Amino acid sequence: MASGGRRVRGFAARAGGWSARHRWAAVGIWVLFVVLSIAAGSAAGRVDVSASEQLKGETSQAARIIEDAGIEEPAGESVLIQGREPGVKATGPAFRAAVADVMKAVEATGEVTAVTSPYDTGTISKDGRTALVQFDMRGDGDTAGERVEPVLKAVADVQKDHGTLRIEEIGGASMGKTFDDAFGDDFKQAEYSAVPVALGILLIAFGAVVAALLPVALAITAIMATMGLMGVASHLQPMSDTANSVMLLVGLAVGVDYCLFYLRREREEREAGRDAATALRIAAATSGRAVIVSGVTVCVAMAGMMFTGLAEFQAMGLASLMVVAVAMIGSVTVLPALLSLLGERVETGRIPFLHPDKRKKRGGHAGSGAESRFWKGVLKVVLAKPGLSLVVAGGALLAVAAPALGMRTQELTLDQEFGDSVPIVATYDRLNAAFPGGSDPAEVVVRAKDITAPEVEAALADFRKRAVSSGASRGPVDITVHEKHDVALVSVPLVGGSDQDRAEESLALLRDEVRSATLDKVDGVEAPVTGQVAGSKDFNDQMTGSVAPVFAFVVVFAFLLMLLCFRSLTIAITSIVLNLLSVGAAYGILVIVFQHGWGASLVGAEGVGAIVTWLPLFLFVILFGLSMDYHVFVVSRIREARARGFATQDAITHGVVTTAGVVTSAAIIMVAVFAIFGTLSMQSMKQMGVGLAAAVLIDATIIRGVLLPAVMALLGERNWYFPRWMRRLPDLTHDETPEPVAVAERPRTEQDERVPV
Repeated sequence: MASGGRRVRGFAARAGGWSARHRWAAVGIWVLFVVLSIAAGSAAGRVDVSASEQLKGETSQAARIIEDAGIEEPAGESVLIQGREPGVKATGPAFRAAVADVMKAVEATGEVTAVTSPYDTGTISKDGRTALVQFDMRGDGDTAGERVEPVLKAVADVQKDHGTLRIEEIGGASMGKTFDDAFGDDFKQAEYSAVPVALGILLIAFGAVVAALLPVALAITAIMATMGLMGVASHLQPMSDTANSVMLLVGLAVGVDYCLFYLRREREEREAGRDAATALRIAAATSGRAVIVSGVTVCVAMAGMMFTGLAEFQAMGLASLMVVAVAMIGSVTVLPALLSLLGERVETGRIPFLHPDKRKKRGGHAGSGAESRFWKGVLKVVLAKPGLSLVVAGGALLAVAAPALGMRTQELTLDQEFGDSVPIVATYDRLNAAFPGGSDPAEVVVRAKDITAPEVEAALADFRKRAVSSGASRGPVDITVHEKHDVALVSVPLVGGSDQDRAEESLALLRDEVRSATLDKVDGVEAPVTGQVAGSKDFNDQMTGSVAPVFAFVVVFAFLLMLLCFRSLTIAITSIVLNLLSVGAAYGILVIVFQHGWGASLVGAEGVGAIVTWLPLFLFVILFGLSMDYHVFVVSRIREARARGFATQDAITHGVVTTAGVVTSAAIIMVAVFAIFGTLSMQSMKQMGVGLAAAVLIDATIIRGVLLPAVMALLGERNWYFPRWMRRLPDLTHDETPEPVAVAERPRTEQDERVPV
């Protein structure tokens, strides 16, 4: 805002002014919006991503054939029976008795069908020590995990009666239950911990209960509204539980951040002597504008997920985009109204020794926390030798990022995902050792005009024979024919088992050689190969192919937004470069810890050896968006100081030091929330948590506190370079300069605090 009473331009200032003048209307509209969103979502219901929508390629083709045919594949389960001592064989009487007891026990639950004996099916290992009792769960295979508990208990009871044998259940339902329980427990732990952690840090940052509760309240209401909107949007873009969890994570992060930026600026202006109305007006024009620029940039980054072609990612992208947009709008509309209503009461519930007034009495300015004094000292060194600071800090981050060049991605197997934290992993390993590939067989979905035609039956028989003779499988290859639907399902245990690389080699043999020489030779036959290994391979291939378009979209649009909002080619370029460096360093840390195992024991990640396939692209989109929060906030403050006549170096010092407290508080909240995920049992969640926490920490310290000021100090006046030919572009800048402080001699009253903007 310029002196002379000139009206502030821009949506944030206008929205803040309207909300402050119509306080109750703004609050009422927000509450009504949240309630209507929840009601609309409840009425519409949520449509989730189906199996055929998950991936493109063969995996999706196979799922579509099964769905079109109306075939309901039951969840297959196996009970592994194994002698604990080398001399115990499957042919012994005690072993046969155990097999009979298992079959009787699982049948008695009423939850299973098609129970088969290993003596009839030949599912006995080559060394004769291990056998499998196999059966299917009744009902829908997708929900079998919800009904498998009685069967697991029945098997456990049989184990008690046969101490010389190891009797354990494993299969689609039991592994699904293990995964769902771990995933659900992990996210419950994260969700229950995140809000108290954020609130605790905000209490320390603000020193007042009401001021700390406002950001959390806005974030929670934004999340609630978005959950309702997700139900409506799911009829156009199906959603998922993962998208819901990511939305909660992003919503809490940005919702708290945006309020924090706004509140700290409003408090700062009041501490400088301005009345409440003026402080609120300045906060709306400055921090409010930074929130909008940051929010739009984050939305653009999240929209990048839509270019992956992966339904799960598209769901996550849309859900994240919606919660950011809702939190952004809430921050610049209902928050000013609440601040105008509360006035000085926003400081209610002051906490001894933490409130700025207490700090001021102990010495120093009210707004100057330890962070500001610390960053003043850092900046003094950085600005004295910006070239050296750039080389040291930039070189350190490049060194950390370098291992990312050797990043290895894959879908994590059960043992990689859970390690030894759940018993079923040991069962999984024993099953793979006794029956290589048996835990994750490939499935060939064969559709023909007439599945019983002689040429099709001959091709299926030939396929079964060649699958073993080619070395892709050691058998047994099972064929289930659905004559009514003209579909056959062929189960092929892959050589390699849980060794993903060897299993993918077997898959390539199956797809490229065995199928080509048999089923592909019959006209009108479709035979896509699916299964866990095939799904992982197809997902990885599609993810790799979508990296370039997603990166290009996010980088180009972020560049354009920064260019138009700051009208500086230099700032736009440096913003992109610094953000890419931050993301690269996060990648490097992931590879160092989870792939190479350095320090893996500290987070319980020994022996993983790979980065989960979806994480690099997910991290890029999330981090590129979230890091713009800090960057826009700091650069806006530097630009504001420059517009007030500060020299570039003084503007840099002012911008970084005055934002240090809020950036530090925001970063601590994000790092704490993300670090919670680093403590969870699932390795994919650990990787996400460590990657996000490391990147935010690097971004808020080395990037914003050292590299940004060093680069801007070296560039000097060139920071504001904007070519003449670019001046025709839309001008999205706004006059952010606050008018000079005019402190009234009389003390402020409650009426002053409620003066509308």
